[in-house]
Amino acid sequence: MLNEPLQVGPLVLRNRLVFPAHLTNYAVDGLPTPQHTAYYAARAAGGAGLVITEEHGVDPRDRPYEKLIEPRDDALPGYRALTAAVHAEGAAVLAQLTHNGGQSSGMHSRRPVLAPSPVPDPLFREVPVELDVAGIARIVDGYAATAARCVAGGFDGVEIQGAHSSLVRQFLSPLTNRRTDAYGRDRDRFLLEVVDAVRDAIGPDRVLGVRLCGDEGVPHGIGIDDAVATARALAGRVDLLGTAIGVATSTLYLVEASLRFAPGYALSIPEALKRAVDVPVIGIGRFTTPEQAGTALESGRCDLVGVVRGQIAEPAFGSAPVRACVGCNQECVGRVGRNRWLGCVVNPRAGRESVPLPAPGVPKRVLVVGGGPGGLRAAATAAARGHRVVLCEREATTGGAVWFAAAAPGRAEFGNVVRDLLGQCRAAGVEVRTGVEVDAALVEALAPDVVVLATGARPARRWPVPGVVDVRDVLSGRVAPVRNALVYDELGFHQAPAAAEWLAAGGSGVELMTPGLVVAQDLGTTLDAELFHRRAHAAGIVLTTDRVVTGVAPGPGPAAPLEVTVLHHTTGTEERRRYDLVVAVVPPEPDDALWSALRDGPRPVHRVGDCLAPRRAHAAVVEGDRVAVGL
Repeated sequence: MLNEPLQVGPLVLRNRLVFPAHLTNYAVDGLPTPQHTAYYAARAAGGAGLVITEEHGVDPRDRPYEKLIEPRDDALPGYRALTAAVHAEGAAVLAQLTHNGGQSSGMHSRRPVLAPSPVPDPLFREVPVELDVAGIARIVDGYAATAARCVAGGFDGVEIQGAHSSLVRQFLSPLTNRRTDAYGRDRDRFLLEVVDAVRDAIGPDRVLGVRLCGDEGVPHGIGIDDAVATARALAGRVDLLGTAIGVATSTLYLVEASLRFAPGYALSIPEALKRAVDVPVIGIGRFTTPEQAGTALESGRCDLVGVVRGQIAEPAFGSAPVRACVGCNQECVGRVGRNRWLGCVVNPRAGRESVPLPAPGVPKRVLVVGGGPGGLRAAATAAARGHRVVLCEREATTGGAVWFAAAAPGRAEFGNVVRDLLGQCRAAGVEVRTGVEVDAALVEALAPDVVVLATGARPARRWPVPGVVDVRDVLSGRVAPVRNALVYDELGFHQAPAAAEWLAAGGSGVELMTPGLVVAQDLGTTLDAELFHRRAHAAGIVLTTDRVVTGVAPGPGPAAPLEVTVLHHTTGTEERRRYDLVVAVVPPEPDDALWSALRDGPRPVHRVGDCLAPRRAHAAVVEGDRVAVGL
């Protein structure tokens, strides 16, 4: 059913697969770029039937972030290049239009933000100016003007953003619309005025869609009954309804759900809208495979299925997928949140589609040492470019540190990084040898033209005392639960929470301590923080901030095996605490002994990933690909 065509207003889509709107941060000086063009064209080439671009501004005073596509006439050449490229690949393309309202930011515009009512957003905390009737009319005109410009630029129509971070949603929500005038008594009014103005601007021969939030995820906010009522008000006015869940600030973890959410977790929203109106409805919900997307359609709960991260990870999602999104949010959500352009942990080419690859060099014999994500990526890319590749891994299986990440509670799906990379290696003809310890003598015997080292990192044994273990020892199941455990975290990511949850599930009393101001602070960038804190509270895990462990020594006896010296660095006070077990979650050390042995030898040697500098999986994948492309 995924590949069946569908009539949407004046268009016939070739299939039911949608690449929905999402922020890329590819704009430069407020304009669309060749990076946009290549990015969207790649998903159209990969099988998407409908591409909806990231949001286009409708009001010069609304500047929510630096790299917004601004409402300007000089955007037309970029629009035309983008739409022509997508059309050439057989897909339709819509432009999303939005005003961020009270979720905008005065940092860029140096003006107060505008909203239905002076209700500050919980993330940005800027008190908006309440829009008057003249201001509302000006913004409605801005929607119409941007829509007309997009149509002139070759778009098949537009989608009005009425969810996530948008002025439309703020008018629709009782939490942010506290007006007593006509726009408060009828919260749909603003949206209907925008829809009517946009329809007049684009005419009947272009698609007009609206994306609605079916559940803000906060008490007294928009719920499904509100969304159904709004959808009924839109019937006869629009050609397409998109759906969403959550708010782009306080419940962002619902908008871009992590791998702990099941595929189709938000399908109840399109199902309810579909029962209420005779308009094609897009369903969303963390679909990572075509089979999952097809199942959503076959269930009858939606007419089209929106897949964002799945198509970022695999542009050929709709035709010949070889890898799946793992829901980690590290390089898509997390990278964009840091004001960088969007990327992907499993797809090193995401965001770089506009950068041509150099022609393959003379075929070489390549030895890759290490079967973690960096080594597997280097091997797969090198072999696909015509090199003869042997990969040696000292363990019985490939995967490296990925398996420790996948062993964490609720994170087994992360292991798909290895599964997919190994499949690509085999398809490209890589010879994979496991259980092989590589030393300088073996390198000489194999006589490769070039060596790529992906030997990873080893735990730093900062406190070599019995009872102090590395986090890997916990996640591998080598540590039994104890009465009283300290998990000490200097990394701020998934490792320490995973160990704490594992120990607590086994019956340990657990304290998770960090020098930071927030426990596991980097979980905020991947939208995992809120749910972890809820789970930690439910499990009785004690969360302690602002403390540095300065020493661990044997305790006074079996009842207190370890004595830990703790510095409260904000006050300078020091104390001693006693635990049965200390789990050290501290920066590891590069496992670079083979590099030292080979670097002055007769052949080029490259390091990728943790043996160069211990970081996260995305760095290993990018470096493995980069080295292989350069061979």
